[in-house]
Amino acid sequence: MIFESITELGLSGVYAIRFRRHLDKRGYFVETFRKSQFRVPPLDRHFVGSEFLQCNESFSLAGTIRGLHFQRAPAAEIKIVRCLSGRIFDIVLDLRRDSPTFLQWQGIELSADNGKALLLPQGCAHGFQTLTDEVQLLYMHTAFYEPAVEGGIRFDDPRVGINWPLPATQVSARDQQHPLLPDDFIGIQV
Repeated sequence: MIFESITELGLSGVYAIRFRRHLDKRGYFVETFRKSQFRVPPLDRHFVGSEFLQCNESFSLAGTIRGLHFQRAPAAEIKIVRCLSGRIFDIVLDLRRDSPTFLQWQGIELSADNGKALLLPQGCAHGFQTLTDEVQLLYMHTAFYEPAVEGGIRFDDPRVGINWPLPATQVSARDQQHPLLPDDFIGIQV
């Protein structure tokens, strides 16, 4: 088994994953993906008919906020996010219309030291704030990036009410221009 632990967080279908580290005097080795391991409970219900198709990496400086991003059908995606260096406050916002945790958010610290990863199901928006300088993230996606179906919600949307741990020092123009959630937002069908 490649997992040391799989913990469902406060949002339905959102998991913190810790991969098993094999330590010795040189450091450690971690296997972070084996298709068959994602086909066992409790993860199997999310991966029916899904494959990881794209992998991205980002590098950010302290205080940077990226997000909140998501993709709609037909390119809705399951995403796994890992922090390879530094520390982040990672956010998941549930946009799934029929979810019991609709419009609730969850934050978790991911770091190179704690070795946790975050698994987000389809229909959730993702964002993060860097807590240290020189943060490197790795993302795995079950759908290709499709600009025509991408969406975003502004990081400081008062309706969402995310408590970012630091002042926002760097936010892209694109992310600053994401809309606020409308009062009549009915969610995403997944």
